[in-house]
Order: sequence, then C-alpha cells, then structure tokens
Amino acid sequence: MGRKLDVSRRMQKRAEAVIPGGVNSPVRAFSAVGGEPPFIIRGRGSHIWDADGNEYIDYVASWGPLILGHAAPEVLEAIIAAARNGTSFGASTPLEVELAEVVLSAFPSVEKVRFVNSGTEATMSAIRLARAHTKRKYIVKFEGCYHGHADALLVKAGSGVATLGIPGSAGVPEEFTQFTLALPFNDPDAVETTFKKFKDQIACVIVEPVVGNMGCVPPAPVFLDALRYITSRDNTLLIFDEVMTGFRLAFGGAQEIYGTVPDITTLGKIIGGGLPIGAYAGSAEIMDLLAPLGPVYQAGTLSGNPLAMAAGLATLCHLRDNREIYGRMERTAAMLVTMVAEAAKEASLPLTYNRVGSMFTWFFTDGPVTDWASASKSSTAAFGQFHRAMLQAGVYLPPSQFEAAFLGAAHTDNDVRQTVAAAREAFSLVQV
Repeated sequence: MGRKLDVSRRMQKRAEAVIPGGVNSPVRAFSAVGGEPPFIIRGRGSHIWDADGNEYIDYVASWGPLILGHAAPEVLEAIIAAARNGTSFGASTPLEVELAEVVLSAFPSVEKVRFVNSGTEATMSAIRLARAHTKRKYIVKFEGCYHGHADALLVKAGSGVATLGIPGSAGVPEEFTQFTLALPFNDPDAVETTFKKFKDQIACVIVEPVVGNMGCVPPAPVFLDALRYITSRDNTLLIFDEVMTGFRLAFGGAQEIYGTVPDITTLGKIIGGGLPIGAYAGSAEIMDLLAPLGPVYQAGTLSGNPLAMAAGLATLCHLRDNREIYGRMERTAAMLVTMVAEAAKEASLPLTYNRVGSMFTWFFTDGPVTDWASASKSSTAAFGQFHRAMLQAGVYLPPSQFEAAFLGAAHTDNDVRQTVAAAREAFSLVQV
C-alpha cells in the first residue's frame, strides 16, 4: 500500500520527451490498464525490482523468454564468457552451429534452421519462403493471433493491437494485405470454406498452436489436426508460430504436446535466453530455397549474434538436461491458476481461465474463451482494476487482458501463496 513511484514517474517524463509514448513497445505504456508503469532495474529468480525499490513477483518474464528466471546463473555465465571474446563479428561462429543442433534435436520435423533477430523477422521470412516454395500468393492467419508487426500480418492481430483497440495499423496499404485471409481460431469449417473458395491459391496457413496474444487460448481437440489435413491435401504449407510456445510448453514445444507436425516452425524468446533472437526452421528441401543456396533472399547483420547464441544454448541445454522442470511448472501453474479462480468465485466475480503448461490467462468473463470473439467479451475495465491492485500488492502481471502470463522454473510455492493472497484482496476492489 506504500508503493513509491517518484523515480519511475520522473523517468517516464524523461522518456516521453525522447521516445514516442515513452516506450519502445506499446503495451509497456499501461494505457490499457491505467496506473503508472514502473521502471524495472533488476531481476533475480522470480522477482523484479523497480527504480523506487519496490519488489514484485513477476509473471511477465520478459514476455516469456525467462523460463529459468531472471539472472539465471548458467545463462549469465555463458553471456559473460561469450562477451569476453567479443560481442559481434558479422561472421559465422561455432555457437550458431551448436544452438542449431540443439534446436533440431527438439523438433523431429526440422532439418535445418536459420537464426534471425526477432519473432517478426522469423514469421515474415517463413511466409516469404512458403510463397516461394508453393508459388502462390494467399496466406491464412487467424483472428487474435499475432505474428509480429510485418505489414501483411497486422490483420485482425492480437497482442498490443488488440490491447490498444487498433483494428490494424496506419501506414499499411490495402495492397499489402489483400492476400491475407483472417479466419476465426478453432473453426475448421471456416478453413474448409476458404480453401474451397481459394482452391490451389493458398501458400500457407500460419497459426499459434496455443495462442498467447489474445490471452492464452488452447486449440480445440480437432483443430490442429484439421489444419494439417486440409493443408496437406491442398499442397499448402502449415506454419506453427512457436515463438512463444517453443521450449515453454515442452522441450519440443506445442508440437510435442499435440502431435501435429507443421512444415515450418518459427521460434524466438526462450531460444535466446532473454536476448533478442528469432528463428525459422523446416525440412532441408524447403530451407535450401534460402540464399546462398536458393533464390529466396533474407539476411541480417546481427543474426546469430554470439551473445544470444550463448544465452540460448545455456538455456536449452539446461532444459534438455533437467526436463523435470516442465512437470514442476505444470504443478505450480495449476495450483496458482485454480486457486486464484476459486478466490474470484468466492468474491462472486465472473472469471474464467485458460492454461496450457506454464502459460495462462484469467479472463474477466463468465463464458469459455475459445477464440477472439469470446476473448473480446472480457471486461477490460475489471482487468485494469485487478491489475492495479495486484501491482500495488507486489505482483507484476501483463498490463493487458489480451496477453498471456508466464510462470517459470524459479517460481515457488511461497510465490503462489503470496499471489493468491494478493488476488483475494484485489477481488474485493474489482467491480464488473
């Protein structure tokens, strides 16, 4: 109740004078939840501290990458060791090969991988590759799924676009999106109808196998298999955007859990251990279309940066060698999410939740959330009240009803108890 904000307020004013909105990514502005954003200066394990010295239990985890917690010793040691040899060379390094080999070991569908610097780069490059492979123009995406801010993908997107209520983005000509077909998530009939209408014209279907950008929304039991059947039948490539789910839901990502094998997989977040990274991967036949072997051009000065490679390799090796982490996170996340939901029920608040592994969202709505239409019925005002109360109590949640929260290996039972206690207090202040 005595949370100080003096330093963060001053920093916010300085930031607003030199950075649009004072932020380098829109959702950090807290405009969707109200209140004032803290400036974070330190993290350790499952906790972070702001510039005023306030401590928080963190369920953002840098939006997913920090599965081992803040300042994980093995990751820090790897980064420091790599930095001592130089921060960037613009040339190939052994760490790129080592990380690629670990990624390939986790995904049986993958034979080759190309590293880039962000999830946006990974998805836009994957789509370019799919168009080259199929010699077709149209792409299918799903409402509420966010695949980065590339022009053709900002159509009924989730994430910050949904958070801020922006239908698309200014500066994107209609010509750039005319070949993007946006369909309802979890609706295979809509996919069938679209494939009949655009027979032999669709290059790829791109999907978050578990959506994290309209809140956490899992696939219906038949949905991913239906996508695989329809795309295979029509010689269309299926792209799984596992930037968020890769190495988080399981070592082999959502593919390991659901058993559906895509043609191309995009990755990011965890594979960089908290440093900027992205990747796209697939069969050798598809990936060898990339320059210098093939006609599809994609390049990046800092792609394969040795610091990101070192951090990612340390993270993935730790997960590979300690796979019991996934079972532990499953148990802890289940306890957290259900106990908070029970507290909401005791407070007579309409709240539902979705969770897959260590990804979860509490939605302030009384119905199930299975797609963007149902997610958008949530009370963003109630979520804002809840978010502000939780922040005041020392719990840092994503500042948006439409962003998934993340639990990591560093979260403890005591963190859960404190979070549930904070939620009980917060629910007494929420009005729907």
